[in-house]
Amino acid sequence: MLRTSVRHFSSTSRRLAAESIASMEAPFAHGIRVSAVQGIASDGLVSAIGKTPLIKLKQLSADTGCTILGKAEFQNPGGSVKDRAALFCVLDAEARGQLKPGGTVVEGTAGNTGIGLAHVCRSKGYKLVIYMPNTQSQGKIDLLRLLGADVRPVPAVPFDDPQNYNHQAKRHAEGLENAVWTNQFDNIANRQAHIETTGPEIWAQTEGKLDAFTCATGTGGTLAGMTRYLKTKSDGRVKCYLADPPGSVLHSYIQSGGKLQDRSGGSITEGIGQGRVTDNLRPDIDLLDGSVHIPDEKSIEMVYRCLDEEGLYLGASSSLNVVAAKEVAEKLGKGHTVVTILCDGAYRYADRLFSRKWLEQKNLLGAIPERLQKYIVLP
Repeated sequence: MLRTSVRHFSSTSRRLAAESIASMEAPFAHGIRVSAVQGIASDGLVSAIGKTPLIKLKQLSADTGCTILGKAEFQNPGGSVKDRAALFCVLDAEARGQLKPGGTVVEGTAGNTGIGLAHVCRSKGYKLVIYMPNTQSQGKIDLLRLLGADVRPVPAVPFDDPQNYNHQAKRHAEGLENAVWTNQFDNIANRQAHIETTGPEIWAQTEGKLDAFTCATGTGGTLAGMTRYLKTKSDGRVKCYLADPPGSVLHSYIQSGGKLQDRSGGSITEGIGQGRVTDNLRPDIDLLDGSVHIPDEKSIEMVYRCLDEEGLYLGASSSLNVVAAKEVAEKLGKGHTVVTILCDGAYRYADRLFSRKWLEQKNLLGAIPERLQKYIVLP
């Protein structure tokens, strides 16, 4: 009798425990399923790159009557979309036999590509040399050195000057054994990263139910790779648009049907805008359906709107992409789904974007609505 009671109690306890676990897991069932698919990043940091969430921007979606989605690339290990290009450039060099164990990666960069390369190189055991303009902040230099890079600031000169930091990086790599210049602007492994990873991820996350894609371009890799993948996968149905900041020539290039103008002016955004058509962009630029020009005033306002309305702490380049997605949604009309890239967060730019003095110097304080100026917390 006692043995039967014990068995009954044990069975009941297991059932109640199972029911309790099921009730605990139920609210997070989607996250658990995603985690099960992702599994373990068994190849270390490099296998954790990508597979980022696609976030619905609720207020902007409501405002436009569309579904506006942002790919949360700030959740990559190195904090930006550039982790993807960094990894693919290194993998390509390995596949070509240009980079062997113990080798050196060299790049000319002032931004996120260097940070992505620093993470990838440490994970894979390579040395990294970064050339950058000496106009960059000490904070950027310190971060790259903290990540193990040999950072070499050089005088800031135009691209056509042999002493430009990109050309110096190339010459340095050529003078070393077992070394590669990753050449992010014209190395099409950059573009390939988005054909093979970002594009398929977005297609799967939306179940193919997207109508348009837009983002800005610096190297051209993200826009080109995404455009090629989406146009191919949808048989041309998905529309793709360039988002361009002040100081870039690509908006006028597209609007004029292929006429390059001299570059003039500048923007508060970093890492985007271009004075030429890069090798990454060239194969796919004619596939674009159009372009939108986004002034800095709209970008800085969206930095604050995304923080206030969506809880997203985004850099100016990401915010420019969000403005572009909003304008593309308005252009297409209600009921459409538009996707963009949230390329990085505001963490590396906070000392400027949330500084009253800096905003005044850039004549951008007036672009921020009064109700949002509470977020200007730095002098």
